[in-house]
Amino acid sequence: MSWQETTVLTLLVAIVAGLVLTRIKPVLLFAGAAFVAFQTGLTSVEALTANFTAPSLLTLVLLILVSCALEKTHLTSWVAQQASHGALPTVIAKLGISSALLSALVNNTAVVVSMIGAIKRNRRHSPSQLLIPLSYSAILGGTLTLIGTSTNLIVNSFVERAGLPSLGFFTPTVIGAAALVAGLLVLIPFSYRLPRHDGEQEESLPYVLEARLAADSPLCGRSVADNGLRALRRLYLAEIHRQDGIIAPVCPDTPLLAGDKLQFAGDVESVATLQEIPGLTLFGQHHIDGQNLIEVVVSHSASICGKTLKAARFRETFDAVVVAIRRGHEKLDGGLGNIPLHAGDTLVLVPGKTFRQDSQALRREFVLFNGLEASTRLSERKSVAVLAGFVAVIGAALLTPMPILNGLAAYLVVLLVTGIISLHDLQRRFPVEVVVIVGAALTLAQLMLASGLSARFSDWFMATFTAGGAIGALVAVYLLTLLLTELITNNAAAALAFPLGYSLALGYGVDPMPFVMAVLFGASASFISPYGYQTNLLVYSVGNYQLRDYLRLGLPLSVVYSAVVLTLLPIVFPLTAVAP
Repeated sequence: MSWQETTVLTLLVAIVAGLVLTRIKPVLLFAGAAFVAFQTGLTSVEALTANFTAPSLLTLVLLILVSCALEKTHLTSWVAQQASHGALPTVIAKLGISSALLSALVNNTAVVVSMIGAIKRNRRHSPSQLLIPLSYSAILGGTLTLIGTSTNLIVNSFVERAGLPSLGFFTPTVIGAAALVAGLLVLIPFSYRLPRHDGEQEESLPYVLEARLAADSPLCGRSVADNGLRALRRLYLAEIHRQDGIIAPVCPDTPLLAGDKLQFAGDVESVATLQEIPGLTLFGQHHIDGQNLIEVVVSHSASICGKTLKAARFRETFDAVVVAIRRGHEKLDGGLGNIPLHAGDTLVLVPGKTFRQDSQALRREFVLFNGLEASTRLSERKSVAVLAGFVAVIGAALLTPMPILNGLAAYLVVLLVTGIISLHDLQRRFPVEVVVIVGAALTLAQLMLASGLSARFSDWFMATFTAGGAIGALVAVYLLTLLLTELITNNAAAALAFPLGYSLALGYGVDPMPFVMAVLFGASASFISPYGYQTNLLVYSVGNYQLRDYLRLGLPLSVVYSAVVLTLLPIVFPLTAVAP
């Protein structure tokens, strides 16, 4: 074995050991391996730079960035409504299909991030019964198209680096669709095995929020209970303010009238919840248009202390609208605009275009600035425009010669120019770790092929497992990739398994495409561990899950998914012989 092969093998063993046995972040392990490869002369700066600027990687980055705008549309509101109506099997089916279809066009991690808040706000079912099915549905949906998941784009980068034709947009669709249908048939009955963790019991400091009923509101003339305002999760209708007085406490059969001001107690997510209820106009609604929320604390020296929002002319003075106020556990009385502000009050703000939290004036008024993950929704007109623009980009990539990379770049510029997203949004969402991991993984995969290490592995495999032939090798590559995905991460699994699969295809003299797709689908088969796939990890703490919760649902799903994929792989992508 040459020194190049020995060095590459040592780096691979170090990465796998670090991922499995330590808590070192994957980004540090992959970055360190790429650094060692560069310092030892295994790769040049030109090759390293090319790997970090691969078209598929840039496409992935742009998809993640434009998803900032997609998350602010009313798509998540629609999903929240679907998760609020019907029995659990019906909700799982609707949630699974909608999240899977979204994941086919938007990176599945971004889909889950944007859906978590909607699932937490649903009015009927415990989030812990919905979040793991959401993650699994997004994973299944990500296998429908080339851009559905980062893994697909990374595998495509390996394909292009190997000199093979790039994968098509719908290359994985047939097998992905079959896996999705089979997966939903497992998710629906097995979701009953998930625990019910009711977030209502979690202690939280309540914010005061206010909404008004317009004269044409569909809520008018119906009772509180009929309008579903008694079944809101983590949001409580405390008072109704009318011209003839205040109604408190609010009874379920209290009718709502035009002009009523409804005062709620809830958390930060309640801002989006109230925006999603048709017929309610949130306090400051006319100035809300997709901005990220900011949390501030009123200073002891603030000039607004003792004044109400109206008296302080808050919006005109600071170019920001207050949508929620919190004062410890104290119950605040009166409409939101009529509450005198005290030092220590926590305000949730919707910033305007000229709002600058680094200005001296604001620093004198507020002692804490905390950017929140929650954001307001875009107006319906802008939501439609954002979605139409994204569909146009995908359509142009499918129907015209324009690469999707060009379309996404132009679309991102339009979003910035129109103010739909800001530079702060891009800084907050820029996937630094993804870029480093993928760029380093491409480098390692390239070194495995160039050094001859993957060919050596392939020869050993063929000599050891001669009975199975090419079909046995295909199954083995898939199962190896699946195992690596559960032990480490999906992207790392693809990086380690692709060179072996490609070398096996060359060794058997067959078309590499079945092996490429085995790696692609195997790397997305992370269902029995919260650590193998980012979407599983995203819902882990939110749903208050334990490892056994993933096993209950993920193990049968993994078995059915693998059976479907391994059955269809040699049918859709035959193991045809190719000329040497």
